[in-house]
Amino acid sequence: MAHFIPCTKSDDASHIASVFFREIVRLHGIPHTIVSDRDVKFLSHFWRVLWNKLGTKLLFSTAYHPQTDGQTEVVNRTLGTLLRAVLKRNLKTWEDCLPIVEFAYNRAMHSSTKFSPFELVYGFNPTTPLDLLPLPVSSAVNVDGQKKAEMVKKLHEKARKHIEKANAKIAEVRNKGRKKVVFEPGDWVWVHWRKERFPNKRKSKLDSRGDGPFQVMARINDNAYKLDLPGDYQVSATFNVTDLSPFVFDIGDDSWTNPAKGEGDDTSQGRDGDQLSTKARYRLTESAL
Repeated sequence: MAHFIPCTKSDDASHIASVFFREIVRLHGIPHTIVSDRDVKFLSHFWRVLWNKLGTKLLFSTAYHPQTDGQTEVVNRTLGTLLRAVLKRNLKTWEDCLPIVEFAYNRAMHSSTKFSPFELVYGFNPTTPLDLLPLPVSSAVNVDGQKKAEMVKKLHEKARKHIEKANAKIAEVRNKGRKKVVFEPGDWVWVHWRKERFPNKRKSKLDSRGDGPFQVMARINDNAYKLDLPGDYQVSATFNVTDLSPFVFDIGDDSWTNPAKGEGDDTSQGRDGDQLSTKARYRLTESAL
């Protein structure tokens, strides 16, 4: 269920907390976790101490990995589409239209669950202005508490099955041709330099697209690993598995090349800043082994 609340850029952490309690906590209670971006409001000492005292765990997403909170990204795109359809040329009335857009979003049936958010939370859809006929006597609003609880549980179970079916279908399409890679502590990997995370190292198309090998220090989960990254990189040592490639060292052949180098590149930037030709080979020292 989505709630659209107007805010301004000048709102500080204390004001956002007051809005959160007034619009969210009074309807749904204290959350177990809160997923947000790394805005200064959510990284402030006040915000962290507040939710730590209430027992809520704060989860922060990153700009270079929006999959962390993909559901919010989809809702934001849907909100933009709804506002464009409602506002048209009256752009200054967007704040007045938010309650209408919120009701329309929560009243609509979602393709993944096959139910509307209202129906999943309350067990029935509220009346809309289009319902000109008198509200019929429905068993959903007149049954006793036990039967209604069972009905809501059945709705949630059906929605869960619909979501699992939709996720399985999407995973089958997206994972077609992909090979699952799992690293263990002690393995050596290559790191792909994303432009969003390493802007200084991807200024030119001729620059190297990665570096390594680096040793895996800890496995957080199947999608995140902590590497033994040098301090001069000045970034977090935790990487998504999509940015890592396995490093294979053949004992019979003590030479190896950098696979992160783009095809057709005449040179690539080494880790120490020296220019290396495409036929140049790195040496894995005995101490690194």
